[in-house]
Amino acid sequence: MTWAILQPLFTMLIFTIFFGRLAKMPSDGIPYSLFALTALTPWTFFANGLTTSSNSLVSNANLITKVYFPRLAIPIAAVFSGAIDFLLTFALLMMYVLYMGFWPTWKILWLPGFVLLAVVTSLGVGLWLSALNVEYRDVRYTVPFLTQVWLFSTPIAYPSSMMHEPWRTVYGLNPMVGVVEGFRWAILGSGRPPGGMFFVSCMAAAALLTTGAFYFRRMEKGFADIV
Repeated sequence: MTWAILQPLFTMLIFTIFFGRLAKMPSDGIPYSLFALTALTPWTFFANGLTTSSNSLVSNANLITKVYFPRLAIPIAAVFSGAIDFLLTFALLMMYVLYMGFWPTWKILWLPGFVLLAVVTSLGVGLWLSALNVEYRDVRYTVPFLTQVWLFSTPIAYPSSMMHEPWRTVYGLNPMVGVVEGFRWAILGSGRPPGGMFFVSCMAAAALLTTGAFYFRRMEKGFADIV
């Protein structure tokens, strides 16, 4: 649980030093440390869920080969196992938000929707990777690289306002764009309210979950033989 707080905190400090102080990255008028931590809170939950779920079937090989139960429950449980860590990180974020003089408004009522989008995205990718990892064991070595590339493809160190339309809406094809920008809007009041970009993020997340579930179920019958 301590690592759940230290991970986004240290990442925030590194981003603040290198991107905020040295690179002078814009932050939509928000103190850069708060700008980064607000984005890192849902990102850490997503990244940990993706990593854990992608290896969940292989790490539970003994259970899969001995007992029959819906295999889908394993990656789902892996994603939701990070819920407590997320709540701890979120509590840290809200204390820092209040300390910095920001007071959440009615917009924070949108927050569960953005959390749900992060869950759907994490589970969708996790279903794809967990099923692929059973058949191709080298998949687990690509997950850290995928997560790192995805991190810098998401507006965590920089604002999406640096992009102009229609590219800003297209940018929403990365579902975590909608999550991160949604968190900043709901908690800090920065950026635009949910619109075209958020809608695109929702559609992309739904596509990931649907195709991931379809592929997982198609491969499910052979898990016990392969794993």
